[in-house]
Amino acid sequence: MRIVIQRVLNASVSIDNRLYSTINQGLMILVGVASGDTEQDMEWLAAKAANMRIFDDENGVMNRSVIDVEGEVLAVSQFTLNASTKKGNRPSYIHAAGHDVAIPLYEKFCERMQELVGREVKRGVFGADMQVSLINDGPVTIIVDSKLKE
Repeated sequence: MRIVIQRVLNASVSIDNRLYSTINQGLMILVGVASGDTEQDMEWLAAKAANMRIFDDENGVMNRSVIDVEGEVLAVSQFTLNASTKKGNRPSYIHAAGHDVAIPLYEKFCERMQELVGREVKRGVFGADMQVSLINDGPVTIIVDSKLKE
């Protein structure tokens, strides 16, 4: 399982030219579920994202988490995070999990993040054609892969 965490001033998801979800200061998280991913991967990534110290403290040092700053979270499923680009110029998505695995793990990730941060986690719609807008603050963008935790 792989996530891309972006520290944002605001972020939103639109579907069919209609605003679906929006947040102010916090984290925009893209979530990619791969074949073979488990609830343990999801748990580890949710804890990592919720506690990642990427917000400035009073000294301007990145030392505070989204929990500490009472920030918001927007999580969007994105199977393309599991693209294989080893051969040719057309990405292969053979490693992306099917809906039967990906949807439950994405939903559980959102629910777990909600428990950890203590506020509603806004979402996209799994499998929808979404337009994502954000103002990346910093910019701060962190990629975390549960297969690389050791």
